[in-house]
Amino acid sequence: MLVFVALVFSKNMFHFPLFLKTLAAFGLFCLLSGAVYLINDVVDLEADRLHPIKKYRPIPSGRLPKKWAIGFAFLLASVSLLVSFELDPSFGRVAFVYFILFVSYSLVFKKLLIMDMIIVALAYVLRAVAGAEVIHVSISHWLILCTAFLALFIVISKRRHELVVLGNGSISSREVLSGYNALFLDQMIGISSVASLVFYAMYTISNDTMVHLGHRKLLLTLPFVGYGIFRYLYLVYIKNHGGSPELIFLKDKAMIVNLVFWGILVISLLYFG
Repeated sequence: MLVFVALVFSKNMFHFPLFLKTLAAFGLFCLLSGAVYLINDVVDLEADRLHPIKKYRPIPSGRLPKKWAIGFAFLLASVSLLVSFELDPSFGRVAFVYFILFVSYSLVFKKLLIMDMIIVALAYVLRAVAGAEVIHVSISHWLILCTAFLALFIVISKRRHELVVLGNGSISSREVLSGYNALFLDQMIGISSVASLVFYAMYTISNDTMVHLGHRKLLLTLPFVGYGIFRYLYLVYIKNHGGSPELIFLKDKAMIVNLVFWGILVISLLYFG
């Protein structure tokens, strides 16, 4: 969904041709993500078989043969990258960097302390950048920084869940976790959560935003962002739900309601403010 950030915040959400281009970019990134996750699961095959949850995935469980996974990953990557360059050369270059970055992560970076989390967060940022490139608009550096640290916050929370909640079964399947402890990850979570909130606030009151919108009323959306971060922290530390970020955003009713109201307010201020 980060692919749509540039479309929305550049006030082009109702520009139908640009919306269709962004929708195509969204579909291509879905295919490309599928390819890199297949590659990652093949690389981690033996380790995932030791994981208490990942062992039930199609490849570790044997339901999807390894050679089929490799073949399908190659097909998805080839088709999505070719179509990406056809859609827009600039978008295609970002998609290619995303693919190479994630393959490098699967082979090298996931074994390196701290870098394993930074690379995954960078992949989130590239999705937002790709959305800007496909419609040829600039994206605020404050918004980029907010996306980066928010992604880092979510990734670190996931690592903490694996380390603290899943315990030894997780460490045996993800070697890099042996280099972390809960206190260190808690400090990183604190830094990244505060940074994401500060950078979002800076975006709402920046001169570029003022020139673009003619007002600084986006600051009114800050309480919703703050609540979302605090709610996420509550779910991580009290409910131990940090291991599946997608489930938090799809199943936690308070988070869903907060996101809906934030979205309504953002669109109202951007397009009718």
